[in-house]
Amino acid sequence: MNIVDSSGWLEYFADGPNAVHFSGPLQDRDSLVVSAISMFEVFRVVSRERSESAAFRAVAAMRGGRVIDVDPALAVAAARLAASHGLPMADSLILAAARAADAVLWTQDAHFEGLPGVKFFPKH
Repeated sequence: MNIVDSSGWLEYFADGPNAVHFSGPLQDRDSLVVSAISMFEVFRVVSRERSESAAFRAVAAMRGGRVIDVDPALAVAAARLAASHGLPMADSLILAAARAADAVLWTQDAHFEGLPGVKFFPKH
């Protein structure tokens, strides 16, 4: 299983220099898990930088994977991860979703660098 965080989705949608790293897991819909938190972050950024219509299209594409919502168990797991790794709330929720789904987390967000189960690609 794979989960791509918000930074990876945004890089892919913008066809940025790191998009090549995220295209494989994003196109493998059978193994793709999507955090509802990433949907929030992607919608927010795309609607601000492009349009609300483009943001709805982005979220529709994200729904091609299995979406993981925030529930009480995920919230507690995320709080533990935030405390142990010093992660912000959204990042800890995305990491908790990855671990709950036994998925590899693909990212270019430096908060995740060096954590187990993470494929990190520095931004160019």
